[in-house]
Parts: sequence; structure tokens; C-alpha cells
Amino acid sequence: MYNKVFICGVDTSKLPVLKEREKEELLKEVKNGSKTAREKLINGNLRLVLSVIQRFTARGENLDDLFQVGCIGLIKSIDNFDVTQNVKFSTYAVPMIIGEIRRYLRDNNPIRVSRSIKDTAYKAMQVKERLIAEKQTEPTVEEIAKELQIPAAEVVIALESIVSPMSLYDPVYSDGGDTIYVLDQVGDNNDDNNWLAEISFREQIKNLSEREKNILTLRFMQGKTQMEVSEEIGISQAQVSRLEKGALERIKS
Repeated sequence: MYNKVFICGVDTSKLPVLKEREKEELLKEVKNGSKTAREKLINGNLRLVLSVIQRFTARGENLDDLFQVGCIGLIKSIDNFDVTQNVKFSTYAVPMIIGEIRRYLRDNNPIRVSRSIKDTAYKAMQVKERLIAEKQTEPTVEEIAKELQIPAAEVVIALESIVSPMSLYDPVYSDGGDTIYVLDQVGDNNDDNNWLAEISFREQIKNLSEREKNILTLRFMQGKTQMEVSEEIGISQAQVSRLEKGALERIKS
């Protein structure tokens, strides 16, 4: 996806690039009602849209969709840009494009969230971006809540509500081919109904090494995560994952 050349049928390698003076002249013509200048300005800033959507590629969204949404943000920024202000067009357009993409991602989240919570999340993100720009540091939830004049708990709920759900099979770490998934980091201390399986399991691990027995006992008897096991026995999480998988393969065979 990162090296894709054609997006929405557009050959991105051949997109034109406008100089700052050309943008200024075209923006003035747009304000005078020139549709031709508007078209040139849109085409001349498509690379700007491409640069912005790269920030969102890690989410697994379709690049064609993001590009189209980003173009809507670009068009809005062209139509609303004030040529009398001493501001570069790109400085104004980038936040507009980002905002349009975030609204799209927020509204297309697979988990349905109420409009009021979404609006709070959107306002919180705007405040967060402004505070980062002003202070050059990440603001706390309390600082964002103070700006919005709402409880900090509401900010947390709102921001959490627009985060895309994570699969248990999403990779979180990889070391030489030994991938660790979210599932590997989930513990369970509350399952008291599998005692028959536990008896069978204890019988199967008798032929394993002491370290392997210890790892499987901690993982499946005590419900600890691989990270907790690695800290307890003093080896890396990747080693725990490797030993655990090898032991389970021998048990299965």
C-alpha cells in the first residue's frame, strides 16, 4: 500500500506541484469566481492530500477511500481560505484535510457511538492538537477537560469510543519470525470450570523440561501473560513465546 502508484485512477507520480506564488494567484482567481483556477488549485495540491493520508495508513483503511475524503477536505479549504490573512495555504489546508479524514474514520467506526460522544471526542482532539502546538508537549486529560469545561471522565470515554477495535490476532511484536499477538498477552484468572482439562494438561507436561513446565504452568494454570512470565523467570517475552510454542507442539504430537 505504501508504494501504490495509482489511487482512485490517478497516477500519483505525475501529479503537478504548484509553487507558492502560483497558489496565491490561483486563490485570488478562485475568490473572483474562476472555476478553471479552482480546478488547477485542486489538481496542484493532490500531493498534499497524499502526504496527509500517509499518517493514517497504519489503520488498515483503504487508501482510495482516504484519498477521496482528503480531497473533500482540500476542496473545503480552498473554498474557505481567506486570501487576506498572512498564512500559507498548506498551513491552513493540512488541518482541514486531517479533520475531514478523522470525521470519516469516526463516523465509519464499526462500533456505533452516540453523536454527542463523537462530537465530544472531536472537540477533545481539536483541543489536544492546539495545546500540543502551543506547548510542544502532550496535554493531560485534565488539561483537555479544563479547556472543554467537562469532567475528565467524559473526555476519556469520548476518546476511547472512537478508537478502532483490536483483534486478538493483531501482532504486537516480532523477533526473528517469532510473532507475539494480542492473544498471547491476555491472561485469565477467572475460569474455574476447566478442571478436567487441567488434569489432562498436567499429565501431558510431565516429559517437558523444568523451564517449559514452569512457563506452561504460569501461563495456563495461573493465567499469567507472557510479559508477566518473562519478568518472573528472567527471560525475554520473545523467548517465553518461543519456548511456549515449542512445548505445546510437543504436547500435541
